[in-house]
Amino acid sequence: MSEEPSLEPLRLLLDVGDAALADRLVEMLAGLPGLRLVGPGELPDVVMTSGRQTSADEFDLAITPRETQVLVLLAEGMSNKAIAGKLGISTHTAKFHVRALLDKLDAVGRTDAVAHAVRLGIIQL
Repeated sequence: MSEEPSLEPLRLLLDVGDAALADRLVEMLAGLPGLRLVGPGELPDVVMTSGRQTSADEFDLAITPRETQVLVLLAEGMSNKAIAGKLGISTHTAKFHVRALLDKLDAVGRTDAVAHAVRLGIIQL
């Protein structure tokens, strides 16, 4: 007997300024299988907005000032060794910061981390 793996539902945060529109969207989306609407205190997989930029502060990512510096250097395409040299830290510490950023931003790689950071307004290109 084989069991189907249970997939976690996609967590969606509705961030819409118009209360009537938000209510209509909740009505439409609430019963969809594989989707779970989340509140402001939960970390979503996807944010549906109505034209307003979402910031990292809203998700309490706790990106440190040093991690922000590392993100800027990642956006410039620097290697861990180059980041270490630029910031005056060891290569091991640079790798640690990059790994922490990938985890905090739920990114699959360096480019993905930069894309998430830009989208959240942590850095600007």
